[in-house]
Amino acid sequence: MCGGATLEPQFWLERWQQGQIGFHQAEINAHLQEFWGQLQLPADSTVFVPLCGKSRDLLWLRGQGHPVLGVEVSPLAVQEFFRENQLTPSIQPDGFFDRYESDGLTILCGDFFALTAPQLAGVLGVYDRASLIALPSEMRARYATHLKEILPVRAETLLITLEYPESEMEGPPFAIRQAEVERLYADRYVVATLYAKSVLDENPRFRERGMTALTERVYRLKPRT
Repeated sequence: MCGGATLEPQFWLERWQQGQIGFHQAEINAHLQEFWGQLQLPADSTVFVPLCGKSRDLLWLRGQGHPVLGVEVSPLAVQEFFRENQLTPSIQPDGFFDRYESDGLTILCGDFFALTAPQLAGVLGVYDRASLIALPSEMRARYATHLKEILPVRAETLLITLEYPESEMEGPPFAIRQAEVERLYADRYVVATLYAKSVLDENPRFRERGMTALTERVYRLKPRT
């Protein structure tokens, strides 16, 4: 798998079409449930989930009272999300996107980098479990810069990353060390580590790929303003 291939939306479109979605979690993420409350957002705050796929985490966030806005490049993933959860969305054009919407759950189907600030107006929280770690190093800076440009200044983020010896596996998911998170976000956010734990024993598929260490980290990114 060539890391550079992840630069193109076509890479992810093909992964969904071929059913190669090992990155998809069928269960609600445990870190989301444990740490989301530390952002202390009002229940009616809109939450943005980049590269959301068909994650059931969207349902959990909606269940907390949040209007949820996701972005996903794969029409198949978006359609499966609504179908598998017995939801019938309205579908409307929205700039370069198709906007799927049902019961407070909205997914913009298109390229993350085509998002504009008006589309994220009102967002006060961001949940990033599978977005930053999906991108190779040369693209992560572009991703973080664009995200900071389009997010309202008051929006906080719950970010989940993985760390491992990069010589042992070629992503995605990609290894992201704490120093890189600081480099990407510390100009605008106070970066606080909420959790760090070795999780190799809990993830045999990574051990089977020859990995000798795997650490999961959870960060809170709080605006400095």
